[in-house]
Amino acid sequence: MSTSPNSFIRFAPIYQTRVWGGRSLEERWGRILPDETSPYGESWEISAREEADSVVVGGPHEGKTLTGLWRDAALRPTIFGEKAPHGETFPLLCKILDARDKLSLQVHPPAGIAAELGGEPKSEVWYIADAAPGATLYAGLREGVDRESFREALAAGRAEPCVHAIPVRKGEYIFIPSGRLHAIGAGLLIYEIQQNSDTTYRVYDWNRPGIDGKPRQLHLEESMKCIDFDDIEPSMDGGDGADASGDDLLVECEHFRLERHALASGESLLDRTDGRFAILTVVDGRIREGETVFTEGDFFLVPAGTVGDGLRAEGGATVLLTTWPA
Repeated sequence: MSTSPNSFIRFAPIYQTRVWGGRSLEERWGRILPDETSPYGESWEISAREEADSVVVGGPHEGKTLTGLWRDAALRPTIFGEKAPHGETFPLLCKILDARDKLSLQVHPPAGIAAELGGEPKSEVWYIADAAPGATLYAGLREGVDRESFREALAAGRAEPCVHAIPVRKGEYIFIPSGRLHAIGAGLLIYEIQQNSDTTYRVYDWNRPGIDGKPRQLHLEESMKCIDFDDIEPSMDGGDGADASGDDLLVECEHFRLERHALASGESLLDRTDGRFAILTVVDGRIREGETVFTEGDFFLVPAGTVGDGLRAEGGATVLLTTWPA
């Protein structure tokens, strides 16, 4: 297999306004957002949703959608490899979240309940790209909170004391399985790797209005069916330390495998992909191939079977690598 121009595929980001979003993608990374004032809370970096299908930028597949690549019988094994799951839909969704305010307190439906509710299951992992001093995540319930006491707190508009708050720092990460009650606090930039799903049940929205000035819809009954009330005070899954080789397995579940790799200056990223399909996220540093340079916050795809000496770190780099579970 060869390297350039087939050693990577990059996609145009799809930006989403959110009441809790901001302008960090523009201010921190110089991205050009669709307008000059709206709060953009999400950038869907690699997405195969019907309503948001990523489009290839540059290279031999320019203009094709991710869904188009996935459903092309000739391209699919070449790009996604023999271990790719079966199915009509690419199964992953990768985002950047810019939370300037708290997200709603929410839950995603477990697989056994999703079909009953007409939704899609979703497990995800959050990697903290940046965190303001004192930034907090919410995950699981506090000790002593059960279904009935939580319902009473919701009715009284005081759910926050029931939810487990976790102080977080840059470089930490946490797995959010379906059924875990959760929210992202203010002042966080997060890389999110998840199942390809957009089903979220809001149980509490901090008594605030949406962008249109009206309260956002809540899904109390659906949420109560989905929340794992045995999920008490979980912790972050890890921090920014890597093993002696500079490599780390962060999360492996039935849907994806997430690794972190530290590359020395001049080292090829392809030594880490090792012929596997991979979605790469640059955490810090620079990755170069020819005239193309990937920097902090960039996502791109490396097709299965890609080998060679391209995609080299300039001055050292840290990347996240998402692939299929072993």
